[in-house]
Parts: sequence; C-alpha cells; structure tokens
Amino acid sequence: MALSVSPAISRIEAPPIAEAMTWLRPGECNRGLLNLCQAVPSYAPAEALQAEIARLAKDPEVHLYTDIHGVPELHTALAQHMAADYRGRISPDNVSITSGCNQAFCAAIMALAQRGDNVVLPSPYYFNHQMWLDMLGVEKRLVPAFALGRTYPLPEDAAPLINDRTRAIVLCSPNNPTGAIYPASIIEAFYDLAKASGIALIIDETYKDFRSSPDPLHGLFARPDWQDTFVQLYSFSKVFSMTGYRVGSIIAGSKVLAEAEKILDCMAICAPQISQRAALFGLAELEDWKRGKARLMEERREALLAAFENPALSYRLVSSGAYFAYVMHPFSRLAAKAVAMRLAGEHDVLCLPGSMFGPEQDSYLRLAFANSPAEDMPLLVERLIESQGPLGTTR
Repeated sequence: MALSVSPAISRIEAPPIAEAMTWLRPGECNRGLLNLCQAVPSYAPAEALQAEIARLAKDPEVHLYTDIHGVPELHTALAQHMAADYRGRISPDNVSITSGCNQAFCAAIMALAQRGDNVVLPSPYYFNHQMWLDMLGVEKRLVPAFALGRTYPLPEDAAPLINDRTRAIVLCSPNNPTGAIYPASIIEAFYDLAKASGIALIIDETYKDFRSSPDPLHGLFARPDWQDTFVQLYSFSKVFSMTGYRVGSIIAGSKVLAEAEKILDCMAICAPQISQRAALFGLAELEDWKRGKARLMEERREALLAAFENPALSYRLVSSGAYFAYVMHPFSRLAAKAVAMRLAGEHDVLCLPGSMFGPEQDSYLRLAFANSPAEDMPLLVERLIESQGPLGTTR
C-alpha cells in the first residue's frame, strides 16, 4: 500500500524561495548572478555581535532551554525598545520570544482561529502567511492593497468581509512584497474596525527598523486597552543580520499569549537561548550600527529609483521601501512566473513573480534590493532592458 500524506498540506504550493532557486542554470552563469529573490541582508552581523555570540557559545547556561516565552531580560529590553519607538506603554509580560517571525505568526493565528474560521488579508500578501492559513483550513478573505496608485488596503473594503467567523485582520507594514509603508491613519482605522468587530488586528512589523521616517508607524501602543485587540509580530533577523539564528517576538495581551504558550511549547519549546542572548546584546549595544544599516538600505533604494529613470526601461517601479521594490513588467502576454523564470535562466536576475503573493498579481515582480549594493542597480536595469527584446511583446 502506498504511503499517504496529508491532503491539506499536499494542496499547498512548494515554498516560493526554494522553487525560484531551481530556475537558475547550474554552472552556466558566467557574469555574476543578481540575486534579488530572498530578503537576506548582504552583510554580516556587527563584529561586536559576532564576538558576543562566540563568547556566549562557551557559556554552559546558554545551552539550556529557557522559559517558553523566552528570557526575562529580553522581555524587558524589547518592551522598553518598542515603548520608546512607538511612544506607548508595553509591559515585559506582554512579550513572547519566538523562533523567528514566521513562528510568531503561526502561533498567533493558531491561538485565535481554527478550521472554518476566516481572516481578512490584504493582497498582495506575504506568501508564508497565506500558506499557514491554508494549512490550518482558515479561509482568507482578501482585500485589495493595490488600486488606482494606492499601495495600502482600506478599512471600508475590509468591513463587508467580516462576519461571525472572522477572527483577525492581518497587515504587514512595511510591506512584504511591495515595500509600502501604510499610513498611520489607515492602521489606526483598521484597529478601530477590529476592536468594534471583536477580532484581533495582527501586524507583521519585521521591517519597522527600515522605515524612512523616525516617526512611529502608528499610535496603537498608546491606546489604553491595546492588549484587547492588537497583536504585533517582529523579527530580529533583518535588523541585526542574524537570519539563521531564528529569533522574533509576539507582543500581545495575556489572553493571546496564554494560548500561544501552549503552541510554542509544542513547536520548539523555546527559541534558541544563544539567539535570544544575541538579540538582547543587539538591543543594548547596536543602535548606531542599526541606524547605519538602515541608511545603507535607503541608499540602495535611492540607487534603484535613480536607475529606473533610464528612458530605455519598460519595467515600471510602482512601490518601494524597506527591503523591497514592486515592479510592473512590460509583457502583457506573459505571466509573471514566466517572466521571472526567463530573467533567471537567460539574464542572470533572480526575483519572485507577483503571482506568488496573491491573485491578480501577474503583472508584477518583487525585487529584494537589500541583497545587492547600490552600485549594482544600474547593472540590474541594464539586464532588464536586455530582457525586453527576447521576452516578447511589451504593453
């Protein structure tokens, strides 16, 4: 008898990054790949952080489990950091440390929703959010986040989608895949909608440290009862360039965290202690380094914007910010995946098609420009221009 697998999982598409890597020509790229696929910082962690991790590796205590929600010192440091950054009020008891922000999302959704429930999700969306909801049998109720030049969803579009099985609204700002930063007024209006509907507002703020303005992304943490509605997800991976260490967080009220604790215990027991201690060091010691890298990302974005001014380029930049640019390709007769595969196979540019981020995204590509130095942006545009001939009829 043949081995059977879960139909709920087998229906899910393969992980997009892993699939995209199969589009490359092994051993045939002789001019250097421009890898704009996965959002990974192109630089190592700070030397001071590397030294701290080496020191921690020799500490016998660091090899042990921590509390399920993480080490208390990191709770305190992150609560203080977020309270200062958002000009709000956060207790260490509101913090749970997770093995990356993806685990934070998984635990938060499982704590709130079950099969047959639904979640309001803007499209385009981060594909791992979609994959997890599909695995759980939680319906996605999609609200457009791109319309008439607007790069964010509207609460009035979401309101009709909410019913008695809706458990949350999920936002991602700064956004993956578009890079768009949602206006604070829009985020706060979504909060008001969620509160009035008795559901959660979950915001993935992995890229908050790479916003262009020092102003808070929103004022939700200053609301006196934010714990009853708001769930913030965060990652240390990008800000301290420690993606492989897998450490993130949930900040929420006690009701959500009590349920998340059960889930986290079964998933991984706790985030790796060495990663938690590294994150704690980063919060305490690397503010200047962090700001310098945020400036570096902005310089790369500006270089990309300048390169896209090339009059020979038919690709159009429609949104950018943090780590990402969302680009409209010029080939009306080709799906985004076909364009992305040809760019990888023939023009040595690896990026993701918009179709991996939701329906009606076949006109777009996501470029993770954080992966490449500013001086590579004109080269990127040269290769895009090169692709315009062989790829077919443009719009």
